Amino acid sequence: MLTLDQVKSKSAARLGGLHPVLLAAANVLIQRSYARGVPIVITQGMRTIAEQNALYAQGRTQKGSIVTNARGGSSYHNYGLAVDFALLLPDGRNVSWDMKRDGDGDKAADWQEVVQEAKKLGFEWGGDWTSFKDYSHLQMAFGLTIAQLKAGRRPAAQQVKDALSRINGGENKVNKDVEVTVTLNGVKLTAGVLDNGTTYAPVRALAEALGAKVTYDPDTKTVNVETA
Repeated sequence: MLTLDQVKSKSAARLGGLHPVLLAAANVLIQRSYARGVPIVITQGMRTIAEQNALYAQGRTQKGSIVTNARGGSSYHNYGLAVDFALLLPDGRNVSWDMKRDGDGDKAADWQEVVQEAKKLGFEWGGDWTSFKDYSHLQMAFGLTIAQLKAGRRPAAQQVKDALSRINGGENKVNKDVEVTVTLNGVKLTAGVLDNGTTYAPVRALAEALGAKVTYDPDTKTVNVETA
């Protein structure tokens, strides 16, 4: 199984140039997804105007399929306010865009688990768009339009402060999670993370190892652990 550090290293090269809030959010998203048994990789972060124009040309004046309707300067990627992600496969080298994949076997699509965590952090998901859906895309617009960004507007200081507070659970600094191994009678059950003295680990792995059954009620957002 890939360690958290190994998973995080796969995205490191794509995080440069991001707005500080997006950088913090991307790192926390990687950690939270991993804690749910879903390793991910950030496949795209900051994108230059030239890179955006080259991407826009794909499927139009260049070979390939159309993947964006945004010309250079018309994407939140161009301002460090967006990232794209994919599922990282167990070999640590290949990725998947299969939105139905359930790699952790919890009967929930891995892709949707990542999206759930992303929205908790304040991301807007491209899969919710009505015109051109972009299922890999996550962004934080801070209420700013592309026209405003082109004109030089940027997120206000208070918006940045509020966003970081939400990402970090009310704290001003990014949480530094430490990977831990959870064992039962000396046998490894699963991996978790240690954050400020609290260990977070998948409840299903722990409960089922102890002979309990885990169910989830989406209406009440309740995880039920039932013993025989």
